[in-house]
Amino acid sequence: MDTQLESLIKRLARLPGLGPRSARRAALYLLQNRDRLMLPLAEELGSVARTVRNCAECGNLGNADICGICSDTQRDRSLLCVVEDVGDLWAMERAAVFRGTYHVLGGTLSAIDGRGPEDLYIDRLVSRASTAVSEVILALSATVEGQTTAHYIHERLQSLPVEVTRLAHGVPIGGELDFLDDGTLAQALKARARLG
Repeated sequence: MDTQLESLIKRLARLPGLGPRSARRAALYLLQNRDRLMLPLAEELGSVARTVRNCAECGNLGNADICGICSDTQRDRSLLCVVEDVGDLWAMERAAVFRGTYHVLGGTLSAIDGRGPEDLYIDRLVSRASTAVSEVILALSATVEGQTTAHYIHERLQSLPVEVTRLAHGVPIGGELDFLDDGTLAQALKARARLG
């Protein structure tokens, strides 16, 4: 096999959800559809790489220094939702239920991966939370790393006059108790709410 083709397959295999076999199939498909798919894709990738950047305020991706969410005057700037990455921000936006602004951390604290507070945008979060923010909503995953990060952020924000809240965790709508893991069930029980 040609070294250029091997290099392409290795690069494709680094993408999430693609292993070596899927990468080979994708490379073959692209090569078989060179004019219709591969060349336009290569051009689009180059364009995106040159123009898309992180928002200077929240960390979202966009074509301007300040993203469309941060520049939207209809957003409630007193509400700041903290997410791990841009994919989580996009998921929140798809739900179309939050009208505040966001802060992308760039991951979670992880001793195993060697990621400490200095590797995340926590200092910038504290700075943003100290200016006209009344509530910081921690929308972090219900993993050990997510819980650890939430606890650390809560401690860092304690000296500020902001309310720190968390997304509820527990039984999903349509979920059956028999199919839930023990941790989810325990969290749902702890976060129970009064009816009526």
